[in-house]
Amino acid sequence: MEIRLLDCTLRDGGYYTNWDFNKSLVKTYMEAMEVLPIEYVEVGYRSKQMKNYLGEYFYLPEYVLEELKGMTTKKLVIILNEKDIRQEDLDEVLSPCAGIISMVRIAIDPANFERAIVLAKGVKAMGFEVGFNIMYMSKWKEYPDFLNSLHKVNGLVDFFYMVDSFGGVFPEEVKEVIEIVKERVDVSLGFHGHNNLELALINTLTAIDCGVDIVDSTIMGMGRGAGNLKTELLLTVLNAKGNASFDFNALSKVVDGFTELHEEYRWGANLPYMVSGAHSLPQKEVMDWVGKRYYSLNSIIRALQNQSQGISDNRKLPVFNGLSGFSNALIVGGGPSVKKNAEAIRQFLSRKPETIVIHASSKNAMEFNNIKNTQIFCLVGNEGHRMEDVFSGNLPDEAICISPPYPRKMGTYIPEKLEKMAFELNDVKFSDKYLDSHTALALETCYDLKVSNIWLVGYDGYGSGNLSQREQELFYENEYLFNMAKEHGMDCESLTATSYKNLVSQSVFSYI
Repeated sequence: MEIRLLDCTLRDGGYYTNWDFNKSLVKTYMEAMEVLPIEYVEVGYRSKQMKNYLGEYFYLPEYVLEELKGMTTKKLVIILNEKDIRQEDLDEVLSPCAGIISMVRIAIDPANFERAIVLAKGVKAMGFEVGFNIMYMSKWKEYPDFLNSLHKVNGLVDFFYMVDSFGGVFPEEVKEVIEIVKERVDVSLGFHGHNNLELALINTLTAIDCGVDIVDSTIMGMGRGAGNLKTELLLTVLNAKGNASFDFNALSKVVDGFTELHEEYRWGANLPYMVSGAHSLPQKEVMDWVGKRYYSLNSIIRALQNQSQGISDNRKLPVFNGLSGFSNALIVGGGPSVKKNAEAIRQFLSRKPETIVIHASSKNAMEFNNIKNTQIFCLVGNEGHRMEDVFSGNLPDEAICISPPYPRKMGTYIPEKLEKMAFELNDVKFSDKYLDSHTALALETCYDLKVSNIWLVGYDGYGSGNLSQREQELFYENEYLFNMAKEHGMDCESLTATSYKNLVSQSVFSYI
């Protein structure tokens, strides 16, 4: 059995690193590819300028391409996002690849198949091998026009890839789709599996048994969402079957090199990815949700189940119409400075009874137990469950709960004891982003209450050390929201130490 192998770690793994990889790690990776039985190495995207930061393996400037070419004799591959590239862009995007890149793959939504045919003709005319990566394999039957047009790849593309984008197909479906494709095309076939249901290996082996010519994998399965088939696993299985011989030391070395990245980003199958795979739901949102600290597995699963059933939310709440008699608000975050300065904050509140306390996070809520000030709790994602844990089930009787506007992607969970005091915001007016974050809810509540002063405690920020990706995201998210609040006339003053540069800093002790 002859099977061609393509490793796409730098391309698919870039969804976790924003397509930035340490140079020494890339060197280790390319050295391993050189001695392993991998024929093609996909090193990233080529693209026109896009919004937001995307790293060097998304754009692959010419000097990077040349560096990569100097590291290997293997065939290098790049991929284009069909939705972002038109025929008139090809000269700009692909000319620097001439003499360096062997194959250009095109990621294609089956709904855009006809448009991709035009693009492929342009790529082929530039002298590259062409690979068609047709996404959403589990939903192909919903595109009869696409299936009826498959013959158009004949004589044009070199590899026709079936891509299990959602990681939700089963071996029998792999067989069925391959039979459908073989009836219509006479080009080499490929398979790219995702591992949501941990079926990437068996699906790939099934595809090989059904006669596909090339399959994809990545080191440690690093790839979008739940990730891909592990290169080391595939090679080990092929070796055991007598179909691949290689230096296991080289394989071990590159796996060791990616272990640190895995510890940081933790890609791989988990319950939310399993549910998204089983229901053929997009992985991008799941990646975003899993990365948010305030979304629990329960809330993510509820959101995915709602999506699969076409439900936008599981309940609607009365709209929060605001309260009267409050001239000030104190927003409480989850930072350790609250516990450290708890007595001073309570003294501060005792002198300002007209101040409403808004808990953006319930983490420090017990420090405010039995105060006389009215308290609001912002419930996003898992926060209702966190409240129950913080108060050990003995929730405050008079607490008001505020949820994001309906419909909520994460669904709605309100502790039973607080049902009668649960409301939702009508909308979030002061910001155009991060509308369902804890801080956005707290600031919008202040905006609706039209308070004169907004004080914050527990928004400590982070020190100067290395921040995790989640910490960076939360920091930039809050910075953005504080800026938007200021633009809408809400000046926020932190009463505890903070590293947020756009917050006015003032000591709680100066008020007492």
